[in-house]
Amino acid sequence: MPGWLRVALAVVAGIVVWFAVATAGNVALRLLVDGYTDMEPAMTFTLGMMFGRLLVGAISSVAAGAAAAWIARRVRPTALALGVVLVVLFIPGHVRLWDTFPGWYHAVFLLSLVPLVWVGARLAARRPLPG
Repeated sequence: MPGWLRVALAVVAGIVVWFAVATAGNVALRLLVDGYTDMEPAMTFTLGMMFGRLLVGAISSVAAGAAAAWIARRVRPTALALGVVLVVLFIPGHVRLWDTFPGWYHAVFLLSLVPLVWVGARLAARRPLPG
């Protein structure tokens, strides 16, 4: 399989992993954080809840980077491509929600995507690849 195709498939898999981990994390927030479910429809989260959401996003980004790099067997192009694609995917939603959250929240989330995907990819690169 050509390297570019492996990277492209890894990016798609990374996106799937990001959303799967984020969904599980969101379920955990609903179960573990008192009042989160009540605040979710209007997105009127407390500071602690916003940090919880950012933590879920961070864990999702690291997991996505690790999965993508493991599949592609290449760190640099895979992490960069996945990180950029995630930023592009999330910008419209953050523009729509701009008045719902403070500016720092949007900045932390969007600016952390590429570095955290990179961290996940580097962590995956430290593990031996099968075969």
